[in-house]
Amino acid sequence: MDTATTTTLLYAALLAAAFLYLAAVRRARSSGLPPGPTGLPLVGSLLSLDPELHVYFARLAARYGPIFSIRLGSKLGVVVTSPALAREVLREQDLVFANRDTPDAARSISYGGGQNIVWNPVGPTWRLLRRVCVREMLSPAGLDNVHGLRWREFRATLRHLHDVSGTPVDVGAQMFLTTMNVITGTLWGGNIGSESERAAVGKEFRHLVAEITVMLGAPNLSDFFPALARFDLQGIRRKSDVLKERFNEMFARIIEQRVKAEQAGGEAAAPDFLEYMLGLEKEGGDGKTPFTMTNVKALLMDMVVGGTETTSNTVEWAMAEMMQKPRILNKVREELDAVVGRDVVVEESHLPQLHYLHAVIKETLRLHPALPLMVPHCPNADATVGGYRVPAGCRVFVNVWAIQRDPAVWKDPLEFIPERFLAGDDSDSGRKWDFSGSELDYIPFGSGRRICAGIAMAERMTAYSLAMLLHAFDWELPPGARLDLTERFAIVMKKAIPLVAVPTPRLSKPELYST
Repeated sequence: MDTATTTTLLYAALLAAAFLYLAAVRRARSSGLPPGPTGLPLVGSLLSLDPELHVYFARLAARYGPIFSIRLGSKLGVVVTSPALAREVLREQDLVFANRDTPDAARSISYGGGQNIVWNPVGPTWRLLRRVCVREMLSPAGLDNVHGLRWREFRATLRHLHDVSGTPVDVGAQMFLTTMNVITGTLWGGNIGSESERAAVGKEFRHLVAEITVMLGAPNLSDFFPALARFDLQGIRRKSDVLKERFNEMFARIIEQRVKAEQAGGEAAAPDFLEYMLGLEKEGGDGKTPFTMTNVKALLMDMVVGGTETTSNTVEWAMAEMMQKPRILNKVREELDAVVGRDVVVEESHLPQLHYLHAVIKETLRLHPALPLMVPHCPNADATVGGYRVPAGCRVFVNVWAIQRDPAVWKDPLEFIPERFLAGDDSDSGRKWDFSGSELDYIPFGSGRRICAGIAMAERMTAYSLAMLLHAFDWELPPGARLDLTERFAIVMKKAIPLVAVPTPRLSKPELYST
């Protein structure tokens, strides 16, 4: 075959491919799908994706409207960016959109995707797992049962910060360790090994959670082209399997120690979640739905991974925003001094009286929601949203980050103004802004049946952390340092540059830090 013939055939093939692609685009446009970028053949809009996905989606919404579709490889994504459409997805058609399109890495981490709360499809098993967590661990009564454990861990953090006062502290890393110790202590109590062994376990968990976050947030060809998943071209599944196995070994060690202690007649030092789950596993479930050892490990994974970075990142963001605006920081300190005083250490019992501090937390979660795109939803049947067809099996993103910065709802939406959440403020128009998900303008924890199960714990931990940090210490940047509020998108919203600050004791007596 001569060169001219080859060239002609090549051009013909390219023209045919272009024709087929344009025909597919026309079919998509006439099929009732939301508008959106055309993209390229085969890859769609993959090559134009911005790493800051929440910002990229907000820019596309400004161009295509509050609901748009985007082709990512062979997968269709639909992005919702308005309170009214979020209500259609999360409330009015909650059951249709309640399931997940599980990423390949998450399928590994969650023991197959059907054993935990986050990725489990709605059904009897999911309802049992959620009921177990909420009733036994995350309810107000469950949290009250382990008040002493939180008190112990926060006092340990207070002593540590006093010991290193005058030197730079990575605020997010420190609060991660505190949160991790509280959560692991709540899960399996304080009787698994010595204090030094518990500290080592907490440190190991920190590294594992950081690695898992990277895996879950990494763009994965196996997710964009499911037909290629079995080849694991980027090795993300293999890396995730390794991380899961490391978690699995640690969980197995902890469970084995607990079983041996029970067989020897020992009892837990305080009520804990593991003791309850092992009892439920031994009984085989609740009589209707089975509960296995895999469920035990998957729920432990949920709590450890889901409850640590989200809380510590929120504390770090709040501290950074307040240090950026000293007026707000001083107002929080004035409230703490009025409610608590400087002659005692702040306690959880003081938290309900710290109204301005809670407004700071709400404003932090408005500007920096822990999961800016939530966990994507996946309709189990074709649905209609905003007059457009949303096909079954697509991936639906609710851009909470953009909704909570909507100038049609929020006055000066890019400004950090905690006063907007105080009763009587003109900007709230008499509405009650809380974490229940009832007001779709403000849904930092989601809404509907998939709303975060750990809201009560997250709110209490965040408030206690900030109250302790600001009541006991003054905070300044190291000499020559600049405050940076740049975001870095991942599964959770992170600061691109960690907040490093220097604590100085401010309580009246040094012995308060060592009690």
